[in-house]
Amino acid sequence: MIKGNAAAAGRMPRAPGTKGASEPAAPLRLGDVLTPREALGMLRRHLWLIVFVTVIGSTMGTGGWYLVRRYLPLYRAETMIEVLPPIATDPMDIGVAPAQQDVRYRHRAALANQMKSPSTLQQLLQREEIRRTKWYREKTNGGVDIARAIQCLDRHLTALAHREAEHIVVSMTCASPGEAALIVNQIVNLFLRQHRQIEGADVRQKLADATQRQSGVEQEIRQSEADLQNVTRRSGTTDLERPTGPYLQHTITLRLDDLESQESNLSLDIKQLQADIGNLRQLAEGPLTEQIQHALEGDPVLVTLAQQLAVLEAQLSGQLTKFGETHRVVRQTQEQIDEIRKKTEERRLVITEQTRRAYLQDAHANLQNARDKLRVLEERLAELQKQRTAALEEQKKRYAAALEEQKRLDETRREYERIQKVREERIETLNQIRTQIEKYRILLENPQTPKVQSLGPAPEPLEMVLSRSIFLWAPGGTLLGWILGFSLALLVEMLNDFVRTPRDVQRLLHVPLLGVIPEACEDRAVADIDLCDVVREAPYSLLGESYRRCRTNLELSAGGPFTTLLVASGQPGDGKTSLACNLAAAFAAKYERVLLIDANLRQPSLHLVFPPDPSRQDRGVGLTDLLMGKCTYQEAMRPSAVAGLDLIDAGSPVPNPAELLAGPRLEELVETVAERYDRVIIDSPPVLLVSDVKMLARLADATLLVFHATLTRWGMARRTIFEFEEVGARIVGCVLFGAEAMKGGYFRQQFRAYRRYLKPQRA
Repeated sequence: MIKGNAAAAGRMPRAPGTKGASEPAAPLRLGDVLTPREALGMLRRHLWLIVFVTVIGSTMGTGGWYLVRRYLPLYRAETMIEVLPPIATDPMDIGVAPAQQDVRYRHRAALANQMKSPSTLQQLLQREEIRRTKWYREKTNGGVDIARAIQCLDRHLTALAHREAEHIVVSMTCASPGEAALIVNQIVNLFLRQHRQIEGADVRQKLADATQRQSGVEQEIRQSEADLQNVTRRSGTTDLERPTGPYLQHTITLRLDDLESQESNLSLDIKQLQADIGNLRQLAEGPLTEQIQHALEGDPVLVTLAQQLAVLEAQLSGQLTKFGETHRVVRQTQEQIDEIRKKTEERRLVITEQTRRAYLQDAHANLQNARDKLRVLEERLAELQKQRTAALEEQKKRYAAALEEQKRLDETRREYERIQKVREERIETLNQIRTQIEKYRILLENPQTPKVQSLGPAPEPLEMVLSRSIFLWAPGGTLLGWILGFSLALLVEMLNDFVRTPRDVQRLLHVPLLGVIPEACEDRAVADIDLCDVVREAPYSLLGESYRRCRTNLELSAGGPFTTLLVASGQPGDGKTSLACNLAAAFAAKYERVLLIDANLRQPSLHLVFPPDPSRQDRGVGLTDLLMGKCTYQEAMRPSAVAGLDLIDAGSPVPNPAELLAGPRLEELVETVAERYDRVIIDSPPVLLVSDVKMLARLADATLLVFHATLTRWGMARRTIFEFEEVGARIVGCVLFGAEAMKGGYFRQQFRAYRRYLKPQRA
């Protein structure tokens, strides 16, 4: 048992097999979420809901099929259009390379989109054949709302490009089979006529452009020939067409090129060296913070002093807590810390000065070397510039006239070659244009110039579309109704977030389940009995047996012997008082000495379950009077009607119950009664509302949590466990109170089996 040092002991170890609410829960598998047995139970509980929704779905499917077939019949008429390859065919070639399949499909898709363009649909609605149909009068409200008819065509008129075949499938769906075929044939004829006009106009425009281009190219050729004659006459030479090659260069020219190359390289070296000098100057004159910091961090003496300082500061913190600031040991430690800090500062100054002196000496040396090298390179550059100037002067004197003449001749030859090249290109272009003109003339006379051709008119459809079949509506409505009913049943189950079954405790809370107390209304044997007196007044009931089973599980699964047991819950009404009273009676039935303490100082109820004897002079004295020192525990304790069971009531109301329970007298009381009784059971207030129970949990050997199946939600249960774990309480398990016998569960069978088993004994 935890004695007076419970507050200093920290968090207590949890019971074996338990997990804290603050720890992340293990990932749930599908079998953990819904087992086949649980699914069957869920179906049994909501069977009528599923059947009702399924029947409604079947009825709606059948009725919808009849109404749609009667008032909204649909017929689909379709035809196909052949689309030739999109490549430009050459009429002068016998064989033409086929286009790629993706290219052909994209071409067919583009034509299908063009067929359903708004402009094409508007032209279709302007045709007289379409205006005489009943469909046109209904969709346009007598020719007023054209936009509505276009929207209807966009939805029901389809033009799909076939993926493999060279076809476009055109179809129309409407209420009349004859009008569906008429609309399809009209849109196909309109599209073919537009496409032929576009293709013919395009070829004629290309032919006119090519003819005009031919005249312009012929004029450019004649102008080029005249320019060649003028160039030859101005130059005075007849060998302008002689192929030219590289000229021989003089030695002065070669030397000049070499000097220019050396000067360029030397200039680059000087620029790089100037940049290096700037960097070295910045390093020599700038701050050395990083170098000094690196030297300080790598100094072993400073590292040792820092370690000693950390150890002394830790010792000083502990000594201040233990002795205070004025103690001799604390002052000695503080003096040692000051001395080490002084040595550290002196060492930092020494390292800083040494680093700065060494680094600046190297930086100035490198800067001086770079300046000397720059001076040498600048002198060499000046010498090269003098040599280059002399070479240029000599070159100008000797070859000025020759170079000028050669330059003039080269320019004349380049101009002649340029004009001649332009003339040859224009001649080649003229030949290509003449060939293209001949091809355009052949295409105008070719009957296959349009790439789109009809394969025949669309016939009138004989049957409705498949969506009007009863074999789709009736089974579909039934299936949708069943799915909706099952979804509603599953939704009802998922929205119920109460801890209802033992499996919910195992899957969600990870706390050992030590007992399940069924709902009292399910057991006829306890119909007129107070729930706190079930073990005494209905020993042969299933509820009484459930309390005794909880007692046995608590003794065997508590993880060790215990004397003080705290019965707690998260909120009021969970059944902790009933559980505490019946557990006390069950332990007393084993001839154990049991003490039941009512620690719920805000709403006490133990004096109502076990009314005090009116003949006692000290009635009304209880736990609060004991904790305030008004009486001893012998005076606060009173016997009950159960043999071996003593009670301590809550006592007089007090304004500060939490502070009263946090005092040292409660700890002394627990230690005293634990030595005189076999079991001490404490009834506590709800932990999620008040903090009184946390003081009790740190003093009790074991804590037993109570969750109500119809009141406790998952989040409340987890918060309850978390609150007790935060104060180091030893949670040995939990009890599920008020579990209902649901359809598909095992409580109903358990009730019937228990009655049959005890029937001879009751008789």
